[in-house]
Amino acid sequence: NKKLNIHQLQNTLSQHLNTRIEMRLVGPRDIAKIMGGFGACGAPRCCSTFLTDFSPISIRMAKEQGISLSPQEITGMCGRLRCCLIYEYEQYVEAKKTLPKVGKRVGTPYGVGKVKDVRVLREAVIVEVVEGEQVERYEVFRHELEPLEELEALQKKAEQGCTKHEEGGCDCGAKG
Repeated sequence: NKKLNIHQLQNTLSQHLNTRIEMRLVGPRDIAKIMGGFGACGAPRCCSTFLTDFSPISIRMAKEQGISLSPQEITGMCGRLRCCLIYEYEQYVEAKKTLPKVGKRVGTPYGVGKVKDVRVLREAVIVEVVEGEQVERYEVFRHELEPLEELEALQKKAEQGCTKHEEGGCDCGAKG
């Protein structure tokens, strides 16, 4: 990683070849792009087929997607983080917003349980339901989940009664 002074080399080449010499710094991703080849997925490398700009990629993108953080799994042919980590990152972030987080209490068709794992691509969570001394884990899809905190808050509000129509004759549905 020594920084080379290429100015002298550029001048010498320019004098010997009697032409203007232009040199540019080429990074590891650029080298992989020039060499071509196939990526870990078996398809031609993204950088050599359609990528024109290299966006910054962080380890956080791999974590969000639940990808193993071993260097063999997340490193591309250039020795840097794989460019493909950025492609699905936004979809994972958006999909995660629609699912409860690990540790959250939820209602399921199997009973009330605690979220133990989130499976973003399946739009499901693994929920641990405790009944007596028996502990069971179920995969529950997003449409089957009931957010307990929201339901409990709505029930409390309904029990408090109507605060807008104190004079009586209320038909808003709240108990009063």
